[in-house]
Amino acid sequence: MNICFVNSTNKWGGVKSWTLDVARGLADRGHGILIAGRPGPFIDKAGEMGLDALGLSFGPDFNPPRILGFIKIFKARRIDLVVVNVGKDMRTAGIAAKILGIPVVHRVGLAGDMRNTYKVRLLHKWIRPRILVPCEQIKRGLLQELPYLAPEEITVILTGKEPAPAPPATVHSPLRFISTSQLNADKGHKDALEALAELKKQGYAFEYHIVGTGRIEAELKNLATSLGLDDRVIWHGFQKDVRSYLRKADVFLLPSHCEGLPNTLLEAMAEGLVCLARNIGGIKEIWPRSEARLLIPEGSAHNEFANELTKILNIPRTRHLDSKNTFWESANRNSRHRMIGIIGNFFKHAIENNNLA
Repeated sequence: MNICFVNSTNKWGGVKSWTLDVARGLADRGHGILIAGRPGPFIDKAGEMGLDALGLSFGPDFNPPRILGFIKIFKARRIDLVVVNVGKDMRTAGIAAKILGIPVVHRVGLAGDMRNTYKVRLLHKWIRPRILVPCEQIKRGLLQELPYLAPEEITVILTGKEPAPAPPATVHSPLRFISTSQLNADKGHKDALEALAELKKQGYAFEYHIVGTGRIEAELKNLATSLGLDDRVIWHGFQKDVRSYLRKADVFLLPSHCEGLPNTLLEAMAEGLVCLARNIGGIKEIWPRSEARLLIPEGSAHNEFANELTKILNIPRTRHLDSKNTFWESANRNSRHRMIGIIGNFFKHAIENNNLA
């Protein structure tokens, strides 16, 4: 198969991480891969991974020059399948694929990413993309928000990450917390900082490593200073190799208010970190049952985070290692290798069914 992945978004999100994981995995299995996106970290990272990548400008929706450009690219590369992410991808690369009779897969990261508008409905009816989502919760959300969709149009394939060769054998002193989400309000970093400020007042020692950038970065840094956490919080900014930072930590914090099936959590589990998160989106679908206490209610406040963090800080080293091993074993059951095999079959069937139509 020759597959083109198209992503016109400006910022790095979970779908971009998923795209590179899937593209590299399929390339390793002998398939032809092309990545198309705006110039920047996404295209740079694809190139570093040995993937064929094109940095492009997209312009407005339904941009004739861009659509024509994709038609030429798809013809020259003999593309069999086009995978898109957001609406602009559909309204450029999706149209080009439809004109050429190439099947389209729309990978949706959150139910809210698709709006019930006339433009979206009309384009969906014309292109008829196969919709791919990473968890059942997003499928249910799409069916609720977009009544014109049928359940059989949406395929669920759980996202998986390649687990570390072995679970960690180390618990650092002081304990190292880490978050790797974008620094946006919905990711809940404020709750984590306020919870950790309470722990500091109680005399607990810890480090909090924050990887990423975002819209409220300056606000969060000011908050950390006002809470007296400058000696406890380490800001790492945007990093291409997030997992190298996860390997040096003990506990992954995901205080998000809105998620689908977050790549950040899957990466932390794959590295064998103890995880603490709100019960939102599809997180429960991959969470180990024996660690249910660490999946706190969706509407929990920062004091509930503080209570759970206090328990984590007080558990014996052996219990901490057992918990790390449990999260790592869950990642093994839902590995990247398994995901690539399922997605490869899904793409193959999409191409075969399109040829039969």
